[in-house]
Amino acid sequence: MTELNAERARRAVVDHTRRLGESAAAAGPGAAVPTTPRWTITDLVEHVGQTQHWTAEIIEQRITDPAQMPTEYAVLPADPRQWQAWLSESAQRVASACSDDALDAPVFNAAGDERPGTRFWLSNVLNETVIHGFDAANAAHRPADIDADIAAALISHHLAMLTSPTWEMLRSESAHAIRGTGQTLQWLATDIADDAGAWFVERRSDGATWQPGIQQADVTVAGPARSLLLILTRRLPLTDRQATNISIDGDTDLARHWLDNTAHIAD
Repeated sequence: MTELNAERARRAVVDHTRRLGESAAAAGPGAAVPTTPRWTITDLVEHVGQTQHWTAEIIEQRITDPAQMPTEYAVLPADPRQWQAWLSESAQRVASACSDDALDAPVFNAAGDERPGTRFWLSNVLNETVIHGFDAANAAHRPADIDADIAAALISHHLAMLTSPTWEMLRSESAHAIRGTGQTLQWLATDIADDAGAWFVERRSDGATWQPGIQQADVTVAGPARSLLLILTRRLPLTDRQATNISIDGDTDLARHWLDNTAHIAD
């Protein structure tokens, strides 16, 4: 599984949170967020800051039982001028919680995969920060750079969640929709070497699975890791070749069906 070095991931959380705060300030609190149509910038900032504080508490408290997850959330400052400082605090808190000493501590892993819980949550909070950072930048008409290695790690995390028992439990409609009879999809990052930039998905009758590597598939979607991440998270359209610089070889409808049935709640 493609995974970032922990220090790289912690720095990325802090850096992308700073960028998100700058974009939010440029857009303004009441601005609509086109890529999350039910949200304003206020909703987005509140969600990201609360998620970071919530995640930090899970790790700090070494929570292993999902029934004991925190139920209270940090309060967004009423004054938007305080938002960047509030976001900086939440980013620093979760980065500190994910210290090297905590990486292998007993903590609940919502994906149910082989990762220790803290490593799962570090990837998860980075995903939230990067994707919603793109949302904020898009709302503010600003560029949103995502390094290829970060995008690749988040693609792996994204697929791990979509094929997890948690997804089956919480998003059963999606989990059932992406089952199949052996249909296969290959996602291939052209700017990442070897298997670290290749994800093979098989839609089985008992659930979708994924693994790293390149295999013959019914459809292959290839392009920069950033584009693949933003397509998979429904931030960029599959068929806008000019915006994404991707190529599609095979059954485009199969790739489109996958994307249409893998939306997260805030999408």
